[in-house]
Amino acid sequence: MKETIRQILAEVARLDVPIETLDDQADLYQAGLSSLATVHVMLALENAFNIEIPDHMLTRQLFKSVNSLAAAASQLQEAA
Repeated sequence: MKETIRQILAEVARLDVPIETLDDQADLYQAGLSSLATVHVMLALENAFNIEIPDHMLTRQLFKSVNSLAAAASQLQEAA
C-alpha cells in the first residue's frame, strides 16, 4: 500500500524533493505539498484503492505523511 501511495505522490504531488528521499513519516507539507496537490492526491488514492474519503477526514493531518495516508486508506478499505 505504501509503495502505491509513494507512486501516487511521485506522479501528482509535485513535491520539492523526490519522494524517494523521504521516509514514511516525513512531513509532506514541508516537502512542498500544496493544497491543490492534496486534491490530486485524494482523487488518485480513491481510484487506486477503490475508496471514498469522507469530508470529515479531509484535514491537513490526513495528508501529513505517507504513514497517515496509508492508515486512512487502510481504515477506509476495512470499513467498506
